[in-house]
Amino acid sequence: MSTQLEALPHRHVLTLPAMPAAVRTARQTAEQALAEWGINPRHPAIGPALLILSELVTNSVRHAAILSPQLTVIYAAGEDTLAFAVHDRHPHQPALYATVTDAASGGLATVMELTLGLGGTAVVRGDADGRGKSIWITLPL
Repeated sequence: MSTQLEALPHRHVLTLPAMPAAVRTARQTAEQALAEWGINPRHPAIGPALLILSELVTNSVRHAAILSPQLTVIYAAGEDTLAFAVHDRHPHQPALYATVTDAASGGLATVMELTLGLGGTAVVRGDADGRGKSIWITLPL
């Protein structure tokens, strides 16, 4: 994780079964964490951020569950930054920035369009053993 993300004072980690209900739980947990951290739910980045999170969890459930029976969501925030990651144990690492021009990418294209539109960044970080990855999204607040 980058120094910037390590410096964020607020953090929450949630591990869920890779089942469709994980999408709702991840989103509700994000809403609760943001409220606890004093982040205005009406901030213009929050609606898109929740959609991005939902898409990433949906992708893990749809595409990684066969190799990854659970997924982990990491939430982090600071005064002017919101970050979150979705981690699973499937080895495929999508080329996020290639999805911007590839309409067939579905949910990841939406993730990237929203992330870039908000001035954010997206990074795929592989696990040390090569058998999993995290997709990190960082957005300005």
